[in-house]
Amino acid sequence: MRYETEDARRIAYDAIKAVGASDGVAHALAQAVISAELAGSKAVGFAHLPDYLDGFVKGRIATHAEPVIRSSVPAAISVDAKQGIAQLAFDRVADDLLRRATDYGVAVLSIAHSFTVGELGYYTRRCAERDLVAFATCNATAQMTTLESGRAVYGTNPLSFAAPLAQGRPLVIDQASSATAFVNLRKAAEQGESIPPGWAVDQNGEATTDAREAVKGLLLAFGGARGANLAMMMEILAAGMTGSNWSMDAPHYASGSESPGVGLFLVVFRPQALVEGFAERLSAQLGRLAGAGVRIPGSHINVHEVDVPDDVMNRVRAYIS
Repeated sequence: MRYETEDARRIAYDAIKAVGASDGVAHALAQAVISAELAGSKAVGFAHLPDYLDGFVKGRIATHAEPVIRSSVPAAISVDAKQGIAQLAFDRVADDLLRRATDYGVAVLSIAHSFTVGELGYYTRRCAERDLVAFATCNATAQMTTLESGRAVYGTNPLSFAAPLAQGRPLVIDQASSATAFVNLRKAAEQGESIPPGWAVDQNGEATTDAREAVKGLLLAFGGARGANLAMMMEILAAGMTGSNWSMDAPHYASGSESPGVGLFLVVFRPQALVEGFAERLSAQLGRLAGAGVRIPGSHINVHEVDVPDDVMNRVRAYIS
């Protein structure tokens, strides 16, 4: 069913408030959910909201956490989310972060001890909308392995990059280090389909193309050792540089009563500190790439309403009633 943006935001806000979250938490998370939907990132929009709602109810997310902000040098800010949501932590420092990036040419943000970050592109996109270039990564509960290990060692450890264009929405790239998303394994298993080699291992750590066995196992990094190396680098930035849980140590985001306590690491640049006319040059280059048949991330998205499957919305509404 399709919803007007404000109607969808109100439903999300009411559901978050209904499970005891503060007004600040509810506002920050509802805005992020709608932003993900409008960006076409539906897996981390309304579909992910029940994970948050259950997390609030079960104690995995602090309902009234107020982030603690620290800055020991001018171009860096660190925030302890206090087992709350990363979206509120980002909201609390966003204006200051972007001002520092403008003043100094570059600024770094670390967010520690939070629940999953939701849509990683949400953070970089907000920077690019202010004419800045941004790179971000995060970690999460370990659900990815390598062919050599067979054990859960990394989250899907995504990375996101965003940059302003001369006109229209910024360029946003947001992708995981895993070969696919777990929801794709689950969908293939439900439909009795096989999966491509290199997507996952079974519960014994053996490579498999049987989706029903894959859902019992773990995801694999894309590109073999190269993707695993990227996942390791993202882990070092997101957990090592923030002081958050390593993915191997992070409690599961969907069960139990403990917070995953994971991290987000973001770097913001003012392109004019290095080069003139960056947005115009990038726009022209993306046009050349598109003309050469290259798919430009996000160029196909034209979403103005929020379209949520009835079963997902019913799960969200159940918390309100």
